[in-house]
Amino acid sequence: MRLTFSPLRVSSVSQDWRSPLSAEKSKTYMNALRGLETSYAMFSVNLDEAIGLRRNGRMIKAHQALSVTPALCKRLADSLESLLRAMLAHAKHFRTTPNLSPLDPENFQQAKSRRAASFNGICSRIFLSQRSQFLHKISTLLELVENLNESFSGAAEELSDPSSVEPELEWELLDASHYDLNTCLRESIVLLKCFLLALPEEQLLEFNAALRGAAIPSSSPLLAPKRHLAHRRMTLLKGQ
Repeated sequence: MRLTFSPLRVSSVSQDWRSPLSAEKSKTYMNALRGLETSYAMFSVNLDEAIGLRRNGRMIKAHQALSVTPALCKRLADSLESLLRAMLAHAKHFRTTPNLSPLDPENFQQAKSRRAASFNGICSRIFLSQRSQFLHKISTLLELVENLNESFSGAAEELSDPSSVEPELEWELLDASHYDLNTCLRESIVLLKCFLLALPEEQLLEFNAALRGAAIPSSSPLLAPKRHLAHRRMTLLKGQ
């Protein structure tokens, strides 16, 4: 087999979103989408129940409902991270470059999330290649999902302590973390559609394996990266 580069494409993200996928690519997309939406629904419904119980003054019931929400949040975060890492690994080896747009700070609530999105927008104007922009956006989303999962779990843990001094702020943090995770989910879904459209059909098998967590075999001639790119990583936005 030989390395196949993605052809130059002049469509936009909105055009990609409306464009049909091939039957096999559609199957990959729908399988990923179902898993993500199921994880999100379980997480969101449980959190909504906890918030509703609290709003009605049923605090004991609210905390009981909230006690299982961090595990559901982690399940969603793990699924999102797996998808993003699969796209990142495949793009690094195959140089797949989809259409994309930078993150919009207005679509996030937490200050840290807004800063990360703003920095991604700045980098999208600095980086000359679309591939560099794609790798940076994926890395930013990975950092955001990890931080938001930690933020949600930390707030839930604080609320489980009867001596919590600012429960109102912790509940607001839970809600904001949920909102920003949903934004990351929607961004990832759109990015996946664009990625699959840019992906050559002959690479779909390898990408499906990456989605299942299989490592891309570095010994394969098809997958061997150039030496100067083999171990390069985009700088993540720690502390942003």
